[in-house]
Amino acid sequence: MNMHQYINRVGIPLLFVMVLMLAFLLGRITANETESQELPITDQRQVLYWQAPMDPTEIYDSPGKSKMGMDLIPVYEDKNQNESSSTVSIDPITLQNMGVRIGEAQRMNLTRTIRTVGEVQYDEEALYLVNTKISGWIENLEVHFVGDQVQQGDPLLEIYSPELVTTQQEYILALRNFELVSKTAVASIKEDAQELLASTRKRLEYWDIPESEIERLAQTGEVKKTLTLTAPSTGIVIERNAMEGAYVDAGEDLFSIADLRTVWVHASFYDNEVPWITDRQRVEMQLSYLPGKTYTGIVSYIYPYLRERARDVHVRLIFSNPNLDLKPGMYANVQLEGRVIPDAVVVPSEAVIRSGARAIVFLVQGEGRFEPREIITGEEGGLNNNYIRVLQGLQGGEEIVISAQFMLDSESRLQETIQKMLHGQTAPPSDATESESSTNMLDHSEHMHQ
Repeated sequence: MNMHQYINRVGIPLLFVMVLMLAFLLGRITANETESQELPITDQRQVLYWQAPMDPTEIYDSPGKSKMGMDLIPVYEDKNQNESSSTVSIDPITLQNMGVRIGEAQRMNLTRTIRTVGEVQYDEEALYLVNTKISGWIENLEVHFVGDQVQQGDPLLEIYSPELVTTQQEYILALRNFELVSKTAVASIKEDAQELLASTRKRLEYWDIPESEIERLAQTGEVKKTLTLTAPSTGIVIERNAMEGAYVDAGEDLFSIADLRTVWVHASFYDNEVPWITDRQRVEMQLSYLPGKTYTGIVSYIYPYLRERARDVHVRLIFSNPNLDLKPGMYANVQLEGRVIPDAVVVPSEAVIRSGARAIVFLVQGEGRFEPREIITGEEGGLNNNYIRVLQGLQGGEEIVISAQFMLDSESRLQETIQKMLHGQTAPPSDATESESSTNMLDHSEHMHQ
């Protein structure tokens, strides 16, 4: 037997045996690795329920497949048994991705800056009507145009009245008669003359004849043909009905004069801003016509009703106007610093979730845990009106979430709903719909795992 034949008989079977042994060893190693991977991880925590990875509301009482065919994931019992069912736990990476920002409930002297638009109007307490108490014809009209400025006591016009001339003549006769009988011994004649003189003088006074004019008439005995009407106040003529030569009746309005040294500004405020406003409160105003100049006034009157169409409250402001810069009809920007609420508990307005029936903030519990807290809110104010007062629910100093709280609220509601579904026996009897939903979900779980 040569060498070549020996190798064919012995070497080839030996090589075949070695390949089989190598394959057997590789198979054992792979099997060991597979077995090690399939060994269950021991977890001492108790599984509360199993949920679908793509739909957290799809829950089951045992492991299996979801409606989408994916493996269910366990949800373990929380370590802190005292936490509320609505407490949310989120890992740090997710918190960072959500952009959660933390703030603090603080105490401060709360006030509010209110800005609105007002309209400059006449001071109704400085409006004057000029009319006559006698009938006659207008002569010597001194004021010819609306907008003319007059000073108190300036002549406006003269009016000729035959009745006035007659009364002056009667007064002179009564005065002379009284002087004649003043030395008589008959008391009755003296008294009658005195009563006639007083009656005639009183008639002149009722027609607003000045006292100085009556004294002039008594001293000189000169009857004036006309009566001069003068300006009752310094101001601007805003209405003129007098025409020279025209006949006017007693009581007819001839001029309207407005004293513009003080003006009213009518401003409108929303009903939620009214609690910040009080009488005699300081207010500032600026005009777009005069940029950079600020006027200071006070709150004069808060009207006790709401204008239905605009849903606002009318407030009257008073401003001094010595240079007549403020002209009725102008629009102005009004700013008012509201009253101060001392030592108020406030939170940023963006931290509050309003659901209509209640207001909620999320408290930071540490280690990624957040708890919803129901609060009662009050007035809004602070810097840029970005804070809201907390009447009940917080004491001040608590850490709260001021951004991304809507996602926390969704997660909190979801967890609370799941807890109610799992513990349907503790739900109120009236919540029949929720109990029925839980029963159907568990029935579906049994069907999926049969």
